[in-house]
Amino acid sequence: MEKIVEQGLLYDFYGELLTEHQKQIYEAAVYNDMSLTEIADEQGISKQGVHDLIKRCTKTLQGYEDKLHMIRRFEAIKAQAEELKMVSQKDLDVTELKKAALDISDNILEELT
Repeated sequence: MEKIVEQGLLYDFYGELLTEHQKQIYEAAVYNDMSLTEIADEQGISKQGVHDLIKRCTKTLQGYEDKLHMIRRFEAIKAQAEELKMVSQKDLDVTELKKAALDISDNILEELT
């Protein structure tokens, strides 16, 4: 996964666990695509300080994912929903459709437990 996309997902799921200062800088870098120098000037800190903070935040957010697996679960459930959509578009008889839907729903429920 591209680094910026991964950082965005981590922030979407766990960003509220950061301090306001961390959120401001992380958002500026990840969502607003500001350079380290621009962020440093805006925040009144050094470029190295911005770099270190972003790196530390990413490591913290990744630690949450390593423990909670919310993004992995989200991606797995999203894939199951896409599979359910594909199955519903196939020309299956009712029995085959029910079986496929049950299998997919079982996979989703397993992912959630």
